[in-house]
Amino acid sequence: MLELLKKHRKEKGNAILALDIGTEYVKALVIQLRGGKGHIIGVGKKDQRMGDMQNGAVMDIASVIRNCKAAIADAERMAGIIPTQLILGIAGELVKGDTTCLKYNRKNPESKIDLSELKNIVHKVQWKCFEEVRSRLANETGYNEIDIKLVNAAIVDMNIDGYKVSNPIGFQGKEVEVSIFNAFAPLVHYGALQTIGAELNMDLLAITVEPYAVARAMSYEDGGDFNGIFIDIGGGTTDIAVVKNGGVLGTKMFTLGGRVFTKRLAQILNVSMKDAEKIKIAYSNDELEKQSYKVVREAMKMDADVWVSGVELSLQEFAHLDSLPNRIYICGGGSLLPEIKETLESPDWYKSLPFSSQPRVKFLNPKDISSLEDETGKLKDATDIPAMALANIALELAGDEQVLLGLLKKVVRLMQV
Repeated sequence: MLELLKKHRKEKGNAILALDIGTEYVKALVIQLRGGKGHIIGVGKKDQRMGDMQNGAVMDIASVIRNCKAAIADAERMAGIIPTQLILGIAGELVKGDTTCLKYNRKNPESKIDLSELKNIVHKVQWKCFEEVRSRLANETGYNEIDIKLVNAAIVDMNIDGYKVSNPIGFQGKEVEVSIFNAFAPLVHYGALQTIGAELNMDLLAITVEPYAVARAMSYEDGGDFNGIFIDIGGGTTDIAVVKNGGVLGTKMFTLGGRVFTKRLAQILNVSMKDAEKIKIAYSNDELEKQSYKVVREAMKMDADVWVSGVELSLQEFAHLDSLPNRIYICGGGSLLPEIKETLESPDWYKSLPFSSQPRVKFLNPKDISSLEDETGKLKDATDIPAMALANIALELAGDEQVLLGLLKKVVRLMQV
């Protein structure tokens, strides 16, 4: 039967698996490439146990692998295809992402840039970025530099003598300015996901930082002028990405997610975490009985005030900017709590930050990711965005490779050895 399914897959075309390993759930999407677009043809979901994950990091590899396999089996059954390529997401408080801008002066500005010189420029600039950022993050986290692993990198911007280019081959000029986004994670965290990927017996396309993936999924819809702040509220962490002029400036994460709200309810109502989660979901869906509504709302408001302080503190890292984007996009399971959007729309929390006006808050929904089409009808709201964002990155990696992307991928592989 397995061989028949594999044969069926080959006849239908490429299939990729996007796997979002969250604190509360594992979500699996099977995507097929057709007509320049990703078609989601299979969806699977499996609950995680309390001890499987902590603050976005894997705590029990064997249990998480079992959950992944269960979610994947459901997605494959729906799709009728066995994917052979895999993309994984990584998140957590110790996952750090930053954009570094460096300049490189060419010895012969009159000559045209060719592939060999471009490769040399990217290699030199990226190694310098890598050393600077890894050293800084080692100081911030307390880990030795050797214990920090490069997760993924992307070229945000490239200019030649102040002129913006997407492909520098054939251009002349003296000063090449390159901005590169680098994301790092502790080796123990990154290695756990590598182990999971190996156990799933698929070709691992990439392990990608989730807030970067969420920002990337939509940040190019408006071309190079897109600006926005993306906030993904998961079970264990809140992940933030800031995008200006179409490029991800950086990602920040802190350990307050939906599970904190659930714990608060469990304590106040003296019920189990499982029952508290059901109550929280009923409250988010406006299905709670009136006598319980007030008690739950007060508890959620209390934690929402603490949570937004975490958002404010994270965005302080970008206080050097002239202004922060005034559009905030929220997604993830925790985003459905009414207090999340209400708190972000309140006029007080952002006063110390460089916003030019009060931020406008919008839920991301599956239709916002135009590169993907959901043929299952199972993806309905902001909770599905993180997995879809990974699928969008998979499309880029599996599709026609751009020159700069290809060069950077080769350099990143060298750094990950």
